[in-house]
Amino acid sequence: MSVFVGLDVGTQSVKLVAYDPEAGRSVFVTGVPLELIHGDDGAREQRAEWWTDAVSRCFSAMPAALRARVRGIGVSGQQHGFVPLGADGRVLAPVKLWNDTSTDADGRRIMAAAGGRACCVALAGNPVPAGYTASKLPWTRRHRPEVYRDLHTILLPHDYIDFWLTGERWMEHGDASGTGWLDVRTRQWSPELLAATDPDRDLAACLPPLVAPDASFPIRAQIAAELGLPTGVRVSAGGGDNMMAAIGTGNVQPGRLTVSLGTSGTLFAYADRPVVDDDARWAAFCDSTGGWLPLICTMNCTVATETMARLFGIAAGDGDALVEATEPGAGGLVLLPFFSGERTPDLPAGRGCLTGMDLHNTTPAHLYRAAMEGATYSLRHGYDAFVDAGLRFERLCLTGGGSRSAAWRQLVADVFELPVEIPQEGEGAAFGAALQALWACGRAAGAEDGTLAQTVQAHVRTDAAATAAPRPAQSRAYRAHYATFLRHLAAVRPLYATTDDSDDDPDSSPNPQRTHA
Repeated sequence: MSVFVGLDVGTQSVKLVAYDPEAGRSVFVTGVPLELIHGDDGAREQRAEWWTDAVSRCFSAMPAALRARVRGIGVSGQQHGFVPLGADGRVLAPVKLWNDTSTDADGRRIMAAAGGRACCVALAGNPVPAGYTASKLPWTRRHRPEVYRDLHTILLPHDYIDFWLTGERWMEHGDASGTGWLDVRTRQWSPELLAATDPDRDLAACLPPLVAPDASFPIRAQIAAELGLPTGVRVSAGGGDNMMAAIGTGNVQPGRLTVSLGTSGTLFAYADRPVVDDDARWAAFCDSTGGWLPLICTMNCTVATETMARLFGIAAGDGDALVEATEPGAGGLVLLPFFSGERTPDLPAGRGCLTGMDLHNTTPAHLYRAAMEGATYSLRHGYDAFVDAGLRFERLCLTGGGSRSAAWRQLVADVFELPVEIPQEGEGAAFGAALQALWACGRAAGAEDGTLAQTVQAHVRTDAAATAAPRPAQSRAYRAHYATFLRHLAAVRPLYATTDDSDDDPDSSPNPQRTHA
């Protein structure tokens, strides 16, 4: 029986899911943690060789008999990263990541050169906020001029793993939406935004071709041998982690909402047309099925609870009991969890703020609950923009590491006032990548019948034991506390408003440090 592998190259780890479509279940799951380079200026970087080493270790952990059954691989990757390749395919520098805020001023300069934020939305459907790939190019030109000089190909993290596996360079429309250069309405690169990034260089020449969702390429024989895989394995187009999570959670038709509780928090919905907001309250992305994926991202989600767990020595798995021991509202504590700056709300210079402390609520339990609530309120703040735009949802699918917490599942149900479902396959992005590989390999073999949506419907299942329904009394309490959260957000917003570009020192140097993600 054939097996299809999904790889998810995230910020904290590389995960592998091996899915047996005939058995209808994952037959092997593993992961390898990653380190992170961070700087005081907001820099967040990783080395590409850490990813390929982790992928190799994941495959090494698979039984040889299982590896022999692999027929296809799909790759999910953290969005917005900048992998600079030389003409010889060598990675020229550490990879600046999605949560790197050191390039915020560069993004604002690009928008100014294009005519302003509103003009960027008119040109491509999105502005260029902190973290988007486009902003990393001017930063590299200043801080790593030799890298910019030798730059031959711009790749995103998942593109690089695909390149390593196949020797081929490509992008697909979903992940490419997060560069800041793709016009999501036409699915073509915007010459105006490329010129605004660097008017003196043809950056389009550095971008690989865009491929269709059903594209696939043969694995390199050398890599197949190194990983212990058959030479006939094919690698599908892949996509950004949010696009793959949409596939892995069944969000490939209108009317569904997925919320991911990971290092970052995201919520997104499928659309069969571009869904662009003039005020850019959400990212107007393409998806990896041929549709679109309006998406809202917060940069601080499980980061908030992990920070409190580290501060108070809370063991993994003990957080739920602390939440259950406290009441909604955390005894009056309000945490604005902007530890890494923030994208939604748009506060790239933001920092975490804790207010409402008194002599009774400064306990580990209250602080842990405040962190979980703050991260959830940030997502609810983004969800409100969807609702204001007329989007409506009947239920919510929860994925990501935070979804393993029963307390967090219930909190989301109560705060969003929607029933919560959990897919049986916990690694939504990796599972989605495996399903894409299953479908694309079928197409490569000549199977013309069946859409990707039909493949998804046949294989995505819900865990009936992990559902959560909103509780009216708790929802009322959270409604009041969420209003308090919004008042505190309005109060601190001026403290972290972006300064004028003239205040930025373009020659300041980063101070990188290496830590575990």
